[in-house]
Amino acid sequence: MQFRPATRLMDNAYLLLILTAAFWSGNFVVGRGIHDTVPPITLAWCRWMIAFLIVFPFALRYLRQDWPALKANAGILILLGIMGIGCFNSFAYIGLNDTTALNALVLQSSGPVFIAMATFICFGDRISRRQALGILISLTGALVIVARGDPGRLTALELNKGDAWIVAAFVTWAIYTAFLRMRPNIHTLSFLAVTFFVGITANTPFLVMEHLAGARMQPTVGAALAILYVAIFPGLVAYIFYNRGVELIGANRAAPFLHLVVLFGALLAIVLLGESLELYHVIGMALILPGVSLAARKP
Repeated sequence: MQFRPATRLMDNAYLLLILTAAFWSGNFVVGRGIHDTVPPITLAWCRWMIAFLIVFPFALRYLRQDWPALKANAGILILLGIMGIGCFNSFAYIGLNDTTALNALVLQSSGPVFIAMATFICFGDRISRRQALGILISLTGALVIVARGDPGRLTALELNKGDAWIVAAFVTWAIYTAFLRMRPNIHTLSFLAVTFFVGITANTPFLVMEHLAGARMQPTVGAALAILYVAIFPGLVAYIFYNRGVELIGANRAAPFLHLVVLFGALLAIVLLGESLELYHVIGMALILPGVSLAARKP
């Protein structure tokens, strides 16, 4: 017998994508916070190895069941594993070595635009005027929060090579999101296990190179907890939810939910770090929520 609340959750794209944004809200902050303790490729590799070890025992029976489909669709699975697992997180963590969490959040706000471009270039998808307006409104709200209500903070940003890595990360994420429509009809756990394994395999040579270059992880309790966090919540759980959300409503309608990451990050700072609720938080929220709703609404 199926657990009805879980079934309802997995059929509710909006709730899945909202929870995904909530889990992702701490990813850039954590990645930036431990960049002196855990090298970027090491962080990405450990993240996905832990997620793979968690999911593999549960996926084993489905991997056997789905083996013919896995072999027949090896190409698209390798592409999704390299783009969404191998490249995206590694590029983001490399970028966070040389840029600030503020810059990363600003650049992350462009994610829906990259996804719209990727779906158009790869599949000819066009977004409606309503979707474009919703993306613009929610993007404005995200930037209001990031800039703390002061446009001068955005114009004063200094871009560097770290920001180029962040942009590259979101290009790979856009490709991943666009090509999710070609995911074969296999069990979710099979898909996760295979793509996690592909990403780990793709990152292993670079992990070795990083180690040979002298980069070492400092074995601290804080580093261990941070790795566990990014592996379980922004990693395993969020990928299950995001993949299902895109499957239900499509890439372009799912993309604006990325702007909720900024909103949740601000709320976490208020609740956990004692920051005060300011007018710019309210303005940003008043723009993000209706913007996302407008862009995600079914035509």
